[in-house]
Amino acid sequence: MKIAVCIKQAPARDSLLRINSAGSWIQEDDLSFEINEPDAYALEAALQLKEQNRGRQGTVNEVVALTVGPPRAAQTIREALAKGADRAIHIEQTDNLLPADPLFLACLLAKAVEPEKPDLILTGLQSDDLGYGQTGVILAELLGLPHATIIMQVDLKDESIRIKRELEDGWFQHVEMPLPALLTIQSGISRLRYATLMGIKKAKTKEIKRLPVADLGVAAAPAIQTSRLYAPGRAKQAQIFEGNPKEAAAKLVEKLKFEARVL
Repeated sequence: MKIAVCIKQAPARDSLLRINSAGSWIQEDDLSFEINEPDAYALEAALQLKEQNRGRQGTVNEVVALTVGPPRAAQTIREALAKGADRAIHIEQTDNLLPADPLFLACLLAKAVEPEKPDLILTGLQSDDLGYGQTGVILAELLGLPHATIIMQVDLKDESIRIKRELEDGWFQHVEMPLPALLTIQSGISRLRYATLMGIKKAKTKEIKRLPVADLGVAAAPAIQTSRLYAPGRAKQAQIFEGNPKEAAAKLVEKLKFEARVL
């Protein structure tokens, strides 16, 4: 059995973000990058499935990491390999194509992963930088795979999987799905592992297949383009309600209910 994990490189969560001079994206020159946190949980889920089912006939025997990004994304790939992924595919994307929309990214991932014919594809629920939460489900549609989102638990069966989905208000849904399938993993479902020294050494010998975007034959340009990025404006306003306390309280409740919409 083969599991493919889609991972993304995103700015570190504690980064100080600044907008670039063109106002088109954040200034990346002085940023540090890491594996997108939800994708790190997807990778952890894949590695745990491999460990828990090692030795059983027909179960997980390979975890393949995929990423789309510029040359600096190789750092993310090496981290995934050091944690336990068996090999990786790096779709090399030029900086002028970033950030790309979910449809364009899903098309690239579909072209790269289709020849692999994985039994299970895992992605994070969403990215920390853009937060669309759509790349995984679009990828499933392009590949014609059944999919489920907000996954909290995955159990392998003989020719299927049993999953636990998080719903609203503390409710969960248990579903059994056929393979192959695609799942988007919720953050926090398990404890993330650190790469060991032995894992880091082994990562240097593991295969990384590099695929330039141009070689994948995805002709469509990104459907979403950022025209301007700016920080929200800061303003302070004070409003004094005239009248006696009862009248002022009524006016305050009306403002909170119909303008602020917090009641």
